[in-house]
Amino acid sequence: MEQLAFFEIPSPCIGVCQTDARGYCKGCLRNREERFNWLHFTDAQKHDVIRLCHQRKRRRQLALYKARQQALEQERAALNPQLDFEPQDAAELDLGDFDFEE
Repeated sequence: MEQLAFFEIPSPCIGVCQTDARGYCKGCLRNREERFNWLHFTDAQKHDVIRLCHQRKRRRQLALYKARQQALEQERAALNPQLDFEPQDAAELDLGDFDFEE
């Protein structure tokens, strides 16, 4: 049974109406079709658009977080090159007199 909608579903627009390189609004993260057809969408379509906007926001936040983490790692490596823990080839490691038993 379908639930009756007593209230209009508000637009997710926050007034930052600029598009990014991929065509999504920088404010609400809707694409062009979603922005221009909002008033013609059914309530189910509006809920779906809002769900998609939340997913896009989470993906964008995760990408920004990963970029910040990578920048921090690079900064730390530049400040302390002797503490660089990047994996190296076994041939590059100086193990002194230590021999691997095979």
